[in-house]
Amino acid sequence: MNHKEAYPEGYISDILSQVRTIAMVGASPKPHRPSHDVLRVLKERGYHMIPVNPGQAGGQILGLDVVASLADIEEPVDMVDVFRVSDALPGIAREAIDIGAKVLWSQLGVYSDEAARLAEEAGLKVVMNRCPKIELLR
Repeated sequence: MNHKEAYPEGYISDILSQVRTIAMVGASPKPHRPSHDVLRVLKERGYHMIPVNPGQAGGQILGLDVVASLADIEEPVDMVDVFRVSDALPGIAREAIDIGAKVLWSQLGVYSDEAARLAEEAGLKVVMNRCPKIELLR
């Protein structure tokens, strides 16, 4: 799939209606950061959110326990939502594959052909350069 073009009708809405547990890589405890706001909205919409941030591991963000890495999550994850730089995305894609995630989603401005290829070859659905909060509000 070419992730620089529009997604097929229903692709994104189908993903958001099917996932329940979302690990957010790069979740921030700072209320002014976009990742904090997206985490809050997704949590309020009923998704089970798992913040992933090595600098905050062992603490909480919005009352949610923070883990250091995807490998530290002890339950199945449907979607990995990435708030990191594009260069980090291939490594995160590999980690998402390793934990058996079904979807790799990268936030606005985050894009990697390599990460998309890795994830799709492993059977994951991929969304790049989109925000689930914005997509939910459409």
